[in-house]
Amino acid sequence: MSGNARAADRAAQLPAVHRAARRRDRRVYLRSHPLLFALLAATRRRPVARLGRTVLVHDAEAYRTALTRIPLDRTAPGTTGGAAAELTSGGLLFDQDGDEHRSARRALAGELDASAVDRLRPSWQAVLTARIPALATGDLELVSLSMELAGVTAAALTGTAACPRTLAGAAAEAAAAAARDHLPGLRPPGAARTAAARAAELATLLPDARDAMVAVAAVNTSVAALPRAAAWCADAGLWSSADAAGAPALAAELLRLTAPSPLLPRVAAADAVLAGRRVRAGDRLVLVARHAAGAHRSAPSPGPAATQAVFGAGPHACPGAGVARALLAELLLALAPYRPVVVRARVDRRAALPGWAELTLRATRSPEQHPTGPRPAGPRPAGPGPTEETRCG
Repeated sequence: MSGNARAADRAAQLPAVHRAARRRDRRVYLRSHPLLFALLAATRRRPVARLGRTVLVHDAEAYRTALTRIPLDRTAPGTTGGAAAELTSGGLLFDQDGDEHRSARRALAGELDASAVDRLRPSWQAVLTARIPALATGDLELVSLSMELAGVTAAALTGTAACPRTLAGAAAEAAAAAARDHLPGLRPPGAARTAAARAAELATLLPDARDAMVAVAAVNTSVAALPRAAAWCADAGLWSSADAAGAPALAAELLRLTAPSPLLPRVAAADAVLAGRRVRAGDRLVLVARHAAGAHRSAPSPGPAATQAVFGAGPHACPGAGVARALLAELLLALAPYRPVVVRARVDRRAALPGWAELTLRATRSPEQHPTGPRPAGPRPAGPGPTEETRCG
């Protein structure tokens, strides 16, 4: 059996439902958006549920159908494309259609292919090598570490010379302000002005303002995903699976279980039928990636389609999925020798995506090897990348 096959087999057998891990992870939903997620839990047994002009899509097949067969309004308010249009001057992947959209996707996918991981890994390793050894003598706060990793990733993808920490902070603030302006219900006074101001601040850090959404996506998904996945790994006792062979498959499974982007807001651009329910042009579609991926079920991963569901499907799948999985695998490899446990956790009630404002780890043993651990199979980087200190002056 090949190394990849063994890793996939081990991931399929992981005890994906440890009560402590699931109970802790549910806190990020219930404390950040309690009413919204209570509504989703109450309707999840229906493949598709209509509430006025809003259609909640829970079923995996209906979720894929919505993303692959229903024409979508890519610039409607309250959607990812609508937020992107406000963050940028337009003309980017999120607000395009037809041939223009396919061309832009091909270009971005080319920048985020397997070679992108090799280009990004030295920067990730520089951050991990500087920060992970803190576990040998004390605690490690993982949200701030995730901000650093997300910042160097976003800086590399956008070509900015800005300090990665500053870039990550600006991208997080822009996303949080946009979310507050678009979430259903009462908006805070001045929410639209605040969102516009935060978007403008982010744009000043980038060579091309149209890359703002790339920075926002890279930062916010990473800052939401990495601490939640590490906490699940610690609570479920999965560190022994985070070796060179198992880390990539473990990372994919943890991303499925935590579903960092649990909802995909879209708007139908034409009439359609979804799981036997009529969808009208202009209906707001709330695609529940968490449920389509089976993250709420007490069962092992149901297969590759579920693992991919947290990143979308078809022409609307996230082209950065491979980079996200690789970054998490690197982090798990670095943490595993210390077998850390969670000693403090505080939910972030302001962030655009459900996540932790603080997640502190403490080692339960000393590493028996280099703190960054064994590397997954693949080409080794030529040398260390720029550290946060050198990038930030």
